[in-house]
Amino acid sequence: MESEVHMESHVLNLKHKLTGLRLARLAFGSLAALIAANDLTAAASFRNEQFVESRPIGEPIMAIVSLRDQQITVYDAKGWIMRAPVSSGQKGRETPAGIFSVLQKEADHYSNMYDDAYMPHMQRLTWTGIALHGGPLPGYPASHGCIRMPYDFAERLFDVTGLGMRVIVAPGSVMPAAIDHPALFQPKAGPEAAAASAAAAEADKAASKVDQTRSAAMTASREAALSMVSVRKAEILKLKAEVELAGTERAIASAVSPEAKEQAEDAKTKVTSQVAELEAQVASAKAKLQPELDAVVAARQAAIAAENARVTAADAARKAARDLEPVSVFISRKTQHLYIRQAFQPILEIPVTIQDPDQPIGTHIFTAMRRTDADNELRWSVVSLVGGNEPKARKSGDGDTGAIATDLTSAKAALDRIAIPQDTLDRIAEMVSPRSSLIISDEALSSETGKDTDFVVVMSDEPQGGLKHRQIDVRYDRSGASYWRSPFARQYSTWWPRF
Repeated sequence: MESEVHMESHVLNLKHKLTGLRLARLAFGSLAALIAANDLTAAASFRNEQFVESRPIGEPIMAIVSLRDQQITVYDAKGWIMRAPVSSGQKGRETPAGIFSVLQKEADHYSNMYDDAYMPHMQRLTWTGIALHGGPLPGYPASHGCIRMPYDFAERLFDVTGLGMRVIVAPGSVMPAAIDHPALFQPKAGPEAAAASAAAAEADKAASKVDQTRSAAMTASREAALSMVSVRKAEILKLKAEVELAGTERAIASAVSPEAKEQAEDAKTKVTSQVAELEAQVASAKAKLQPELDAVVAARQAAIAAENARVTAADAARKAARDLEPVSVFISRKTQHLYIRQAFQPILEIPVTIQDPDQPIGTHIFTAMRRTDADNELRWSVVSLVGGNEPKARKSGDGDTGAIATDLTSAKAALDRIAIPQDTLDRIAEMVSPRSSLIISDEALSSETGKDTDFVVVMSDEPQGGLKHRQIDVRYDRSGASYWRSPFARQYSTWWPRF
């Protein structure tokens, strides 16, 4: 694999290499790209970069990589929008066929495993290092497991994709087919978008309140500090006057003549009057100070309360925004379980009933493409993953290898075999939205499914050399919690939570 998990403490060290060496590698990479571009095989020569021109493109929903045809096709809600040749993993390091999603994007990425190799416009598919990125295309599988794309195409794709975009790596040539089935989820009408907007507004209001209360607390503290200075000055003057008063009393006691005694008594009278005045000043300053000190306490308490409210409102806003994110549902025949994730976070795992559980069901991914204008219902598509030995489709009129539309019979048969509890259906209906997905598969979840990922499903009957070279290390602590690290980080001590 050409791209490894991003660990801040290590990448800093790995990237601090000689600038001249990196520039040399960049120059060599560019030269290799030019050579490869002029040396494409005849079988790949007709698969040039293509972009739909008949309509404006929408947000990409999925990308399908055909390992057999060495091609990537990107789809929005209305159909394909971009396609280009690729170079996937070479023999022994094959790119795994399966279902992935974009987990991380980095425009200027360097490999942490393969000698700092330049991988521009990297879009990570697994945390152990399979990724889409720009690279040289010799016209055949040549990478260490990643999916190389033309440099310009990789940049253009990078600019329009978002985290979570589904990437389907298929052994053969497949394309989505529209499907209608009662088991496909439909949303309940609800005020989710309005609630998210209101929560965001409340979070902004709470943040503004924090700024106001912090400013008020600072003002109160300054005023109290100034009053404290006045009190301290009055107390110091009073202390000096009391010292002077004690001196006059000693002078009276030690006077040896009536004149000296009278002079000392006059001085005592004046100093006594000054002490009384200063005592009044101290009392007045303290009387003024106390409310200000009380105001400081109140202002600080208000600031703390505002910060707590801000945290609560921000959490609510994040949850409301997350609730609008597409939901992913995965049903495994192997484990007989249903799993739900949203915004890369696990939501639910329950047993599920599958008819004829000993019989294969295939691997099918159903995607909610868009809402209809008339009834606001979701329109779904399906892609079924099959082996790469099916007959090649004929070349289509636009110069692209004709992909094979998914067999709706097998996809609908898979849906017919699933029985989901009604309360789970109701919960999914509250979350489902465009770009949501349902995956039904014979496979269990890949070990690549973990913290901050969508479901990763790898076809066990296809080569997985690109993953086998990235087998993660796993360990458990005394509480039973598990942690992992990727192969390139074995010389370091960083372990990551595994879910």
